[in-house]
Amino acid sequence: MNFKYLKTTISLITIFSMISCGDDTIDTTDDGEVDGGDIEFTGLSYEIVDTGVLDFYDNDAIISAPSAGDAFYGQDATYTGNEPSYTDNGDGTVTDNVTGLMWQQNMGDKMSYADAVALVETFNLGEYSDWRIPTIKELYSLSNFTGRCFGDDAVDMFIDINYFDQPIGDESIGEREIDGQTWSITEYVGRVMNGDEAVFGYNFVDGRLKGYPKYSPATGAPNTMYFRMVRGNTAYGENDFTDNGDGTITDHATGLMWQQVDNGENYDWENALEYAESLTLGDHSDWRMPNAKELQSIVDYTRSPQTTNSPAIDPLFTCTSILDYNGNPGQFGYYWSSSPLQDGPTPYTDAVYFCFGEAEGLMNGQLLDVHGAGAQRNDPKAGSTDDFPDTFGPQGDIRKVYNFIRCVRDVN
Repeated sequence: MNFKYLKTTISLITIFSMISCGDDTIDTTDDGEVDGGDIEFTGLSYEIVDTGVLDFYDNDAIISAPSAGDAFYGQDATYTGNEPSYTDNGDGTVTDNVTGLMWQQNMGDKMSYADAVALVETFNLGEYSDWRIPTIKELYSLSNFTGRCFGDDAVDMFIDINYFDQPIGDESIGEREIDGQTWSITEYVGRVMNGDEAVFGYNFVDGRLKGYPKYSPATGAPNTMYFRMVRGNTAYGENDFTDNGDGTITDHATGLMWQQVDNGENYDWENALEYAESLTLGDHSDWRMPNAKELQSIVDYTRSPQTTNSPAIDPLFTCTSILDYNGNPGQFGYYWSSSPLQDGPTPYTDAVYFCFGEAEGLMNGQLLDVHGAGAQRNDPKAGSTDDFPDTFGPQGDIRKVYNFIRCVRDVN
């Protein structure tokens, strides 16, 4: 059987089953038709596309699938959601059959943020003229965590290259292979590094999300990145939260229910999984650790410790405040996801986390917000409390290893 068509069939069945959910539906035909024709997309307005992860891991290796109650049960591959499903429309556009979004297939050359904003006003592709620059939540919907890099070198893309063109950096002009970052329209409300304006982007070559300086700190010239334009489903990425009054929050846009308040404890990855699987809250016992794309869905990119004195999450939620690496108050922690991130000679050691406070790094002895509140990075899954937190990489990223967790479950 052709597996690509099998996955498409499964995803379409999932979409049609959502029609019966009633109130949690959206009709996006006013925004443009999907599949290149007049097909009505009806489903949750903010469907989370699965990460594509099928392998199981312990702290440093691929393992066989653990059973309930075993160590490492509850990781990304344990739970499958809306499997990625795309249609190549044959006109330079690709439709995401899960989200109802249509995408530009080939991004062309890098350009500045200002040039992209100007370009999209007259951009026409596939006989459509209602294109826009995607938000960071729209852009992240395309991420695929079966990708892999090796330091500065590309290995496997974090996007489906059967449908999307994904360039890598040009080493002949001094770039690294991983310099193939894609920008969104979402600007960071705070500042990174030494007060630099930043734009959130996702790197489909190395699997990280961060705020990239809009201008070169050295010259002041506009930095350039790739842009992949999008159209359709203008409600995508917008949350619809309800406080259930029992320690849980329901997002009617995604169909997910969330733990309202973290328990204030830090865990390595294995013990975070165990905590999530054993949680009973709001008369529910089917909680789990969220995968990377589920966790990103509750980041609020309009908030940051710098600008709102709060974590980058809706005020309905509570994040435990922490001391930063230098012992100063007013910061918020990192939160584990169940998703792996494969990099380097030991590709199975790290898992993804999101920063709801500043994504800090120690550069030249100065503690800075190097990536922005709402960034997605990765930590080793395990390590001695004597060794962490530490610093790592060119921006001196603070690695904690012992992180918070906010559990999730499916409403239906």
